[in-house]
Amino acid sequence: MSRSVTVDRPGPDARPASGDRLRQRRARRLTGLLVLLAVLVVSAVLSVALGAKTIPVAEVWSALFAPGGTENDLIIRELRFPRTVLGVLAGASLGVAGALMQGHTRNPIADPGILGITQGAAVAVVLSVYTFGITTLYGFIWFGFAGALLGALAVFAIGSMGRGGPTPVTLALAGMAISQLLQAITSALVLSDQQSLDTYRFWKVGSIAVTDTGVILQVLPFLIAGLVLGLANASSLNALSLGDDVARSLGHRVAWARRAGIAAIAVLVGGATAVCGPIAFVGLIVPHVARFFTGADYRWLLPFAGLLGASLVLVADIAGRLVARPGEVQVGVMLAVVGAPFFIALVRRRKLVRL
Repeated sequence: MSRSVTVDRPGPDARPASGDRLRQRRARRLTGLLVLLAVLVVSAVLSVALGAKTIPVAEVWSALFAPGGTENDLIIRELRFPRTVLGVLAGASLGVAGALMQGHTRNPIADPGILGITQGAAVAVVLSVYTFGITTLYGFIWFGFAGALLGALAVFAIGSMGRGGPTPVTLALAGMAISQLLQAITSALVLSDQQSLDTYRFWKVGSIAVTDTGVILQVLPFLIAGLVLGLANASSLNALSLGDDVARSLGHRVAWARRAGIAAIAVLVGGATAVCGPIAFVGLIVPHVARFFTGADYRWLLPFAGLLGASLVLVADIAGRLVARPGEVQVGVMLAVVGAPFFIALVRRRKLVRL
């Protein structure tokens, strides 16, 4: 007697169900991007309106689009609007650079400064003061930018030595070594020259209080180019996160992908640091917050990190202006106050060390 056996087979709705989940995930991420964009817009408006003197939103709109030469118009157009624009650019650049840095080094506590970029900019700024007597931001901005790029180039060159080429471990070790060397040179210079010390001390704090739009326009093309290059690096970074061998098997050129990522990090961090000084913790904090919403897909992680970084810098700057009226606390100090506890919590959660 024969017995029939029923075999369960995937029905016609199996693949659509998976497709529905993908569409729902994409819709949630798009909604998240729109929410972050709205948060950034609100933060920008508050950044222009709040400070030592609170200006109504209606007057902010009038000052930007129909100025009448009043005191409020001058405050907004000459002081707060350039500051807000720089905060958005610097925050987005540091957020994206931090995500790229953690992806290329596969280190959850990596910061863009680990590649020697920040210290390279610091040495160049101090040298410009020590050697040429330049003490204005407009004068030493290009020195800082060039120093940042040279620092990143030195780290990449040393990390690429050997048969294996640049790897996350060699890049991190080379970055730490170069950073310590450059820090020692900077300390030696500022201790031997009072003018260098004074300029470096002001620049080192980290501030977006820039009133000259010409300075912003100088670095704007580089920051935009760095953001575009970083976003273009997202697909390769997804493959690299699976391992270099897997990335090669998928057709990615690992060495070129890593070069593009390091170049994007150098341009973004170099440009932001040259104008604002070293602003810590943005590149460390933002990628983790963004990853909570997007997962490990860098095609979504990088845009989230850019919007979050811009919003974080603006909110920190607003808080610094409000807590010390009529004076202010620089954004670098405010971010350090927030970032240090976050870093400790991150280390404890990942059990990297026992505290």
